[in-house]
Amino acid sequence: MPEFLLELFCEEIPARMQAGGAEALARSFAAAAAPLLDGAPRPFFGPRRIGLSATLRAEVTTEAKEERGPRTAAPPAALDGFLRKHGATREQLEEQGGFWVLRKPGETVAAASLLSAVLPDLVQKFGWPKSMRWSGPFTWVRPLHRILCLLDGAVVPFAIAELPGMQSGNLTEGHRIMAAGDRVFAVKGVGDYEAGLRARFVEPDAGARMTLIEDGLARLAAAQGVAVVPDRGLLEEVAGLVEWPVPLLGRIDPGFMDLPPELMRTTMRVNQRYFSFTTPDGSAAPFFGIVANIVPSDGGTALVAGNERVLRARLSDARFFWDQDRRQRLEAFLPKLDDVVFHAKLGTQGQRVARIEKLARWLAPQVGADPGMAARAARLAKADLASGLVGEFPELQGTIGRYYALAQGEAPEVAEAIGTQYRPLGPGDAVPAEPVAIAVALADKLDTLAGFFAVDERPTGSGDPFALRRAALGILRIIRENRLRLRLGDALAEAFFGFPQALGATASPEFGMAVAQEKLKDGWQPPKGGAHPPMVAAFAAGLVDFLAERLRVQLRAEGARHDLVAAAFGQGGEDDLLRLLARAEALKALVEGTDGPNLLAAAKRAANILRIEDKKDGPHAGPVDPALLTAPEEIALAAALDQAEPAVAAALASENFAAAMSALAALRAPLDAFFDKVIVNAPEKATRENRLRLLARLRGAMDTVADFSRIEG
Repeated sequence: MPEFLLELFCEEIPARMQAGGAEALARSFAAAAAPLLDGAPRPFFGPRRIGLSATLRAEVTTEAKEERGPRTAAPPAALDGFLRKHGATREQLEEQGGFWVLRKPGETVAAASLLSAVLPDLVQKFGWPKSMRWSGPFTWVRPLHRILCLLDGAVVPFAIAELPGMQSGNLTEGHRIMAAGDRVFAVKGVGDYEAGLRARFVEPDAGARMTLIEDGLARLAAAQGVAVVPDRGLLEEVAGLVEWPVPLLGRIDPGFMDLPPELMRTTMRVNQRYFSFTTPDGSAAPFFGIVANIVPSDGGTALVAGNERVLRARLSDARFFWDQDRRQRLEAFLPKLDDVVFHAKLGTQGQRVARIEKLARWLAPQVGADPGMAARAARLAKADLASGLVGEFPELQGTIGRYYALAQGEAPEVAEAIGTQYRPLGPGDAVPAEPVAIAVALADKLDTLAGFFAVDERPTGSGDPFALRRAALGILRIIRENRLRLRLGDALAEAFFGFPQALGATASPEFGMAVAQEKLKDGWQPPKGGAHPPMVAAFAAGLVDFLAERLRVQLRAEGARHDLVAAAFGQGGEDDLLRLLARAEALKALVEGTDGPNLLAAAKRAANILRIEDKKDGPHAGPVDPALLTAPEEIALAAALDQAEPAVAAALASENFAAAMSALAALRAPLDAFFDKVIVNAPEKATRENRLRLLARLRGAMDTVADFSRIEG
């Protein structure tokens, strides 16, 4: 089958846009040339080009079809317009049922003709995240210089109307410097294209460029007895900056090796795109990796020396901020946070610090932390936001605060909590494990959720600008991985009381009215027993629902049965995450066991009967009358419930969910017999109502364990 090649050659494309641009091009081409495709297009990209190759059919035959035109009695102008639209004549029309009908026979279209027709529109309408306009109305990410377009070695001719003089051809370009004498060359096919580029110092495959960088740096590191710090994002970015990668190794001035490793890595990565190295013991190694885009004639000596000078200047700037900040204690930065707005509706960072400090103190006993130490860590956690170093490198917030805390003699637990307060930052990031750190990290995320929900800045289906879903997933991971017993409803209600000013001033009038009526004030404490005012309880319950939905998403991603979590949560009033998961695990053992499927089917059948009958004359609540139980099977079911109900209640009280499920499983046999032999809707009214009350009793017993209607299957 014919081989197709398309390359769009321009000036340097930002590295972050290359992969997305190539994939978007492949998608657009697949849609435009769908009848021709034999397999998916294969995109490629580099610093100065994006493109694709594909295997196509040589031609495509369209199906014959009919087009119905105007009525035969319609004015001549209507018929003339129909003929012009389809390029037909009156002789090609037939009369059918009072309408003119045009029969179009199928036609065979060559691949080259179809491509010439669709490609101009594809290029002109191609969308980049950001584009430039440099010639008339045409826009592209950077000035477009060449279009290479071949089908089986022959040029597919087309032009860009909005860019005069831009026509497809068979030419492309190699490396701007290394192939200066033979840069432009003609191409006959994909193999010829790739070989020609490599001969002219351009590696067209992004994966191959990454491998060259990775392997080259690893060899240089091994020669010095060190290892490269893994950084996939930087690797992908640098591979998008160079066409012919040549890794080189530079040395860091020993005078800077006392700086925090995170600071040196951030300086090198953000400002210079350098790679960092570590020694076998995990400490920072005095080397950095650079990737040149040429093969240096001197082996890289001049390039390395120049980059070493640049790095000395960068690290000198970093040292200036490092030394300046450490001249004062962390507390000295706190007043500046009163002038930093966290959010227009939620006050300043200074106010947020006060909320997190209070919430961390409240959480501390529940996670095994010292309240005073947790409050101290929370008070200092955001102080480094006002430091010069974090102002220069925002990526280091928390990390730098940890170093400053250690330098001024704070307890290691306090410093650890400051350094890990934002964790986990993503699915692969570790969660805080030390109790004080757990209290501060949870307080930070609970405050974020409660605040933005209180002022109705909630995530939508199309966006989550304040990363509330990430905060929720962080809370869930911290609780799950540290096996914490925490009542989320109480924690969220406590967080709620940090926002009286936001609630009264910025929420809806109805919401503010309800808050005012409940006389909420800073420092309010719920009575012993955990009761909260109705408004607070409703707010906390809504957030618990949000967290439960995030938990289901998390479990679905892990391949777990999220429907069982929904069933366990549907029981109501459960906000202890570990207890909820234990209940779901026991439920899984039940429904996947021998008795589970039949018990589940019978429970759903009972629920369906009650739903239908309750609409007629229900609800059918109340005690079952033993005198009206006449059939042996209904007597046996009632007796089984007499045994199961107290057993389930006792098991749930002791959190022995496996025992609760076993007690329910014992209902399977009498329930099967009941539905097999007993007519629920008996003709006698009293008997019918008594049997419906028996089913309602069964449903109630099962609902104490889980909402079985939410279980799939």
